[in-house]
Amino acid sequence: MSDEPRDEQLSRLYREAGGAAPPAALDAAILAAARAVSLGDAQTIVAGGAEAISMAPWRVAKPRSLQQLPRFLSHEPGSGDEREGPAHIESSEALAAELGIGRAEQDAYALRSHLKAEQAREGKRFVGEISPLRANAEEARDQSSVAPDFKDLAQQAPYLPDGTLTPGNTSSLHDGAAMAVVVSKSVWASLGKPRGLRLVAHAARGTAPDNEAAAPIEAMQKLKAGFNGYRPSDIGVIEMSESSAAQAIALIRSLEVDEDLVNPDGGALARGHPFAAASSVLVARLFTRLARGENKGPPLGIATLGVAGGMGLAALFEAV
Repeated sequence: MSDEPRDEQLSRLYREAGGAAPPAALDAAILAAARAVSLGDAQTIVAGGAEAISMAPWRVAKPRSLQQLPRFLSHEPGSGDEREGPAHIESSEALAAELGIGRAEQDAYALRSHLKAEQAREGKRFVGEISPLRANAEEARDQSSVAPDFKDLAQQAPYLPDGTLTPGNTSSLHDGAAMAVVVSKSVWASLGKPRGLRLVAHAARGTAPDNEAAAPIEAMQKLKAGFNGYRPSDIGVIEMSESSAAQAIALIRSLEVDEDLVNPDGGALARGHPFAAASSVLVARLFTRLARGENKGPPLGIATLGVAGGMGLAALFEAV
């Protein structure tokens, strides 16, 4: 549900990551749906997105000269020459260096994310938000959240020479899909006012492409400035689709928030980053934590992530 009649333009600075759809295309869909419902263009809209990176076509690099043959590119960072790796690796490395976030701290954060996700998995906290394709109980559980050994994390080679980001402390590419049903107040009332989320405010802010790791921080700062009477202490949970542990730690430090508020059931480090479904997964997570009453704290939650190319998005929701 949404009371906001407007939305900021979210088309600027979109850039494809590895040939895939922009990671926040889905978030733009949810905000566009909320705007349409608020304007009376529709009463009920299903908004969401899906990612099938495992089925993505091969990418071919443009030859650098008339004599060079085309080169196939990988979707994974750190493979081949440096121009093939996504910018978020270099950007996260720069952010980590700026804030003094070392390799051990990143590995420790990644391990905690995996442990939180494993505990949530064993506690069946994902079951209510996962729809199995077949009548198979295992399909209703998150299959990615298996905690690694800290020694294994420490032994992984960095993507860049003398770097701190590794496959263990960055988010892997995953398939996934998530949907949100956006309804008007009248439809919500006609359904008996079931538990749900109300969109309170949202913010988007662009950064330079080489600074995209800081984009969620920029968006969160802009959102915080427009809380309109809400205090930071009113926030009960922050769901972030982080590209790396360095990015998550940077957000926690920069905004001075309690680490326990961020991804209490683990984040993309543990469950993977399904590009075009990433932001709606965040909304689904907020629904579970807030609307279903799993969160015992304040009834407000934030979803935030960065888009490849330098766009940061953040949205504030309230349980109703």
